[in-house]
Amino acid sequence: MNNRTIHHLSHIDLDGYSCQLVMKYTPYTKYNYNANYGPEVKSKLTIILDNIKTEKSASMVLISDLNLTADESRWLTEEVAKLNSAKLDVKLILLDHHGSGAESAKKHEWYYLDTERCATKIVYDYVKEHFDFDEPEWMCKYVDIVNAVDLWKKEQHDNFEYGKVCMRLVTETRELNRIMFANEDNTYKLTLLEEAVKYINEEDAPIVLDEKIHLIKKAFFTHEKNDTLDNLATDYVVKLLGSQRKDNTIYYKGYKGYLSYAVGNTSIVGNGFLVAYPEYDFIVDISFKGAMSLRADYKVSVALIAKEWAGGGGHPNASGGRIPHFKEQYKYAKVKEQIEYLISDKESVHGKLEWKKEDLEG
Repeated sequence: MNNRTIHHLSHIDLDGYSCQLVMKYTPYTKYNYNANYGPEVKSKLTIILDNIKTEKSASMVLISDLNLTADESRWLTEEVAKLNSAKLDVKLILLDHHGSGAESAKKHEWYYLDTERCATKIVYDYVKEHFDFDEPEWMCKYVDIVNAVDLWKKEQHDNFEYGKVCMRLVTETRELNRIMFANEDNTYKLTLLEEAVKYINEEDAPIVLDEKIHLIKKAFFTHEKNDTLDNLATDYVVKLLGSQRKDNTIYYKGYKGYLSYAVGNTSIVGNGFLVAYPEYDFIVDISFKGAMSLRADYKVSVALIAKEWAGGGGHPNASGGRIPHFKEQYKYAKVKEQIEYLISDKESVHGKLEWKKEDLEG
């Protein structure tokens, strides 16, 4: 390995995160990234390449549980070649099990395909052969469980049902947004899996884990006092939003707003943010499809903002709408570019925001 920094891109299911859980027990500097299939894969790879250019250190791009199209594979090969021509010393390896990547696997030596094992097992076997590995005692059993449940070979493992609970633990964990809070979300999911393996040898392990999920999640967010999971997660998210104020602040006609992307639960999170950071007049959350949800606290009518931005509306303190022609993004900065362009356009068309005091109290 020669102490390369590893940039690890993996899928967003149990198999994908388990690949990164295996890699966690290697002693190298690592950065984790996650993507679903489609345009997000190339978007995240672009982020990785940009980070390598900034770091200017020997690196490995490791891709697991994601197949690349022929065009994506060709593009990535060319981009890595450019980095190596610039003497950045970048190695590329893809470890996957999806047969749809067969065309790319035939053309590129860095593309390793094995349809008989899940990606976690492929990564596990590769790590044991090529990397230093501080393997915990539960790892082999856990990998076999992931392999069984990911390939749906129910008859091949006694703890298949335990694997199903682990699968749900990942797929139904949505407290954190993986675009705005990519690192925190990844840490959250890997922490949940590490907690889950503590029950791997328990009698009735699937039932035990199923009953522990709520407590495991609460433990991650609890730092001072106990509360409901909703309240604990909300406090955590509000603090994360607050830590990003420098980059996420927007202005509309002199009013100070906060732009979030696909955080959701705006009634609770949005109002929590406005209480924690009273210097803001409003907050707007944009969904992946361009639906917007605005909240205020008697400082500005977000109903009028929603109307001007997208023909939307609602109450003075709680409104929404849908931004026409919004393009889904996998990088927050790209979302902000779209919204700031919209704001600039609307400011030039509409006059001053005006309402009566009683409107804000309605």
